[in-house]
Formats: sequence, structure tokens, C-alpha cells
Amino acid sequence: MPLLLTRLTWLLFVLSLGALVWSPDPDWAHGTVLHVDGLTRLMAVVTTFFSGIIQSFARRYMAGAKRLNSFYGRIFALTFIVILMTAANHLVLFVGAWTAMGWLLADLIGHVRGWPQARAAARFARWHFLASSALVAGALALLGVQAGTTTIDGVLSSLPSLSSSTVALAALLLLGGAMIQSALVPFHRWLLSSMTAPTPVSGFMHAGLVNAGGILLARFAPVAFELSWVMLVIVFAGGVSALVGQAWILVQTDVKRQLGSSTVAQMGFMVLQCGLGLIPAAITHLLLHGFYKAYLFLATGSAVKQTTPSKASPTSPSLAGSLVALVSAVLGGLLFATLTGKSLTTLNSGALLTLFVVLAVLHATRTMIRRSALPRTARLWAVPVALLSSIGLYALVYNGVSALLAPLPMVSVHPPLTPLHWTLAGLFVAAYVATERGWHRLSTRLYVALLNSSQPVSTTLLHNRDQYNAY
Repeated sequence: MPLLLTRLTWLLFVLSLGALVWSPDPDWAHGTVLHVDGLTRLMAVVTTFFSGIIQSFARRYMAGAKRLNSFYGRIFALTFIVILMTAANHLVLFVGAWTAMGWLLADLIGHVRGWPQARAAARFARWHFLASSALVAGALALLGVQAGTTTIDGVLSSLPSLSSSTVALAALLLLGGAMIQSALVPFHRWLLSSMTAPTPVSGFMHAGLVNAGGILLARFAPVAFELSWVMLVIVFAGGVSALVGQAWILVQTDVKRQLGSSTVAQMGFMVLQCGLGLIPAAITHLLLHGFYKAYLFLATGSAVKQTTPSKASPTSPSLAGSLVALVSAVLGGLLFATLTGKSLTTLNSGALLTLFVVLAVLHATRTMIRRSALPRTARLWAVPVALLSSIGLYALVYNGVSALLAPLPMVSVHPPLTPLHWTLAGLFVAAYVATERGWHRLSTRLYVALLNSSQPVSTTLLHNRDQYNAY
């Protein structure tokens, strides 16, 4: 069974890749039940690729484990359901796929039936997913009844005729469902409590399934973008999770919990980009974060080692290194803006996204210059070249995703910046400076507050090492 389902998943990946690269959308796929568009084709490729990697890895990692056929059956079923959800055009089918996705994911979190902690984590996650499904179902039922249709296309085409209160309520319900599924603050504890799941499940979950919040907002972008104040609420929700999740990473000592906190931050930034009206940027972030996080989770076994804490403080880059990092950040922002067509003279969401790119390049350059094993002279030119090349690759992926999503309604809007946007930008800059200066280490009260707020549910924690060996 594991071998059969793994090969079948890779076959689906090849077919999905062929449909993405060569085949136009077939006429039969534009019906009331299914609607295959650029988003569907892209997510089919991403989902089957991650699933194939996870299943191939798990054939050795899970060898000898109990209930192996059930494990592979659920992974494969989850892969199929995610594809079905992105292709669903009927409202009932979309809600059914969304609910089934959460139910199967909760089962995988509690895969080791002999651990009470795993069962507790599964129950906790399942209640969250059921709440998310209820919010999504309520939003789609409201829109469907008011629009007099049972299809997503019909709802989106009828939005101009709906009252603003109906659209606002539906948008907020969809945002709530997206926040729960993507583990945004304050719904993050189900994700941080899910570490009882086998590592392949964690990799699949963090690389793809928590991204469903972004897919939901992308599919119903016209609903979310109809009212400007709703977009501000989305920006606020995503920005808070991005900042808080990044702060949590600084105080974690468990490698998987570090990755979980990172996912909260990354999903927050993905939702933030949705609120900025930049759906292609959010889907690009979803895609690249998935590759990165899947690798990190599958490599956690080689990253864990027993060490003695060092009292040596981290070194800071030299003046030359700091200047190189600053120049690289500015060039990275200009390169991204040029390749993606973002105007820096018009202060809109595209300019704000460019600022985030500048901060990311600045942080990455300083970190690599400080930690790289290359000779000092080589670090000053090799690191910027590598990072600027990465920015160029990111821009190319962004443009490709934009082209695929172009036929979607309201896939990209550029709202003017408000005081909330400027405040959020200032908070991101302040958070970067505080992290680089190590100010978070100066306050014991802050450390305890961050550590306490990022704790998983106590009943999901494994305390006895022998429990690992039993399963």
C-alpha cells in the first residue's frame, strides 16, 4: 500500500505538471461542480509534489510503525481532497472538502493511538477545524442565499447586487475560518500542540495544509476586497500574527516548536499580503514557504544534537559587512520592484511589499555574513550575489504566479496606504532593529511572557522518553 500510493501520487504530480505547463483549461472543467483555473492547476502541482516527497520520505521513516496502511491512506486522501477543494465551484462541495480536510488532518495529528497526548492534540485540533468549517459554511450559506445561487462563480458575479452588511459579515466569517486553519493568533495553539504528529505529517501540514487560509482568501478575494475597512482588518490580523510569531521564535528551545512559531509568523505574513490586495504575492509566499518548511521539518532529525549552552554573545558584522548588507538590501528592493513592476513613486501596497523585501534581504545578508564559513573577503561579495540572485528568482516566480492567477476576479488591487499601514510598517522596522540589537534578551519579564503565550496545551506534551520508543 505505501509503495502503490506513493507512485500514484507521483503520477498525479506528473499529470498536474503537464496540465500546468502545456494544457489549457478543458471546457468540461467550467461547470457548476468543478472549475479548474490557474489557482487549481498551480495548487495541484504544489500539493502532489509535497505529498510525493512526504510519502517517499515516510516509507523509510515510518517503516515498522503500526497502522502504516491507514497512515498512507489518509495522506493520499488528504492530497486528493485539497485538490478537490481548490477545484470546487459548488458551495456545498467546497464546504465538504474544507471540513474533510480538517477532519483527516486531525486524525493524522493523533496517528499514534497509544499516546494520550496524541489523542488530546487530535481532539484539540479537530474542534478548531470544526469551528473553521462552521464559519466558512456560514459565510457561503449567507452569500448563496442572498445571491440565489449555489456556485462560487455565481456568488462572485452577484456581489454588486448584495448589501454591504451581507458582504462584510461574510468576509469576516471567511477571515475567521482562514485564521483558524492557518493558526493565526489567537488560534495558534492547535498548531503548537500538534507536535505529537509523525514528522512527515508535520512537514506536510506546515508546508501545505496550513496554507489553506490563503487559498480561501484568494478564491473569495472579491468578497474580502469589496470593503476597504475589511481589508484593513485582514492586514491587522496578519500583521499581528507575523510580529508575534517572529517574537516567539526567539525564545523557543525545541526545534519543532521553533518551526511551528515560524509557521505562525509566515502564515500571518501571507494573510497580511492578502489584506494588501496582493493575492499573487500571498500565493508565491505560500509556495516558497512550503518548499522551505517541508525541508526543515524533514531535516529536524539531523539538526537535533546535545550541546552545552555557550555564554559567548553573538558577533555583529563589521562596518564593511553592515554597509554591504545595507547596499544589498536596497539593491534587492530595487531589483524586486523593477522585475515585478512595482512603482516606488506611488505609495501603495506594492511599495509596502517592497519595503518588506528590503527588510528581509537586510536581515538575511547580515545573518549570512556573520555566520558564513567563507573567508571574510569572499563573504562581502559572495553573500550579496547569492541573495540578489535569490531575489531575482523570487521575482520570476512571482511573475509566473501572477500570470496564472490573472484571469481570477480582483486577484490584485493596490489600495492606498493608511495610518494603519504606516504603523504596521514602523512596527516591522522596530521589530527588526530590536531583534538585531538583542533587546529581547534584556527583559526577563518579556522572555517569560513570550514563552508562556507560546505554550501548547499541557495535555499534549510528552514527558517520558520511553513513550517514543514504544511506538
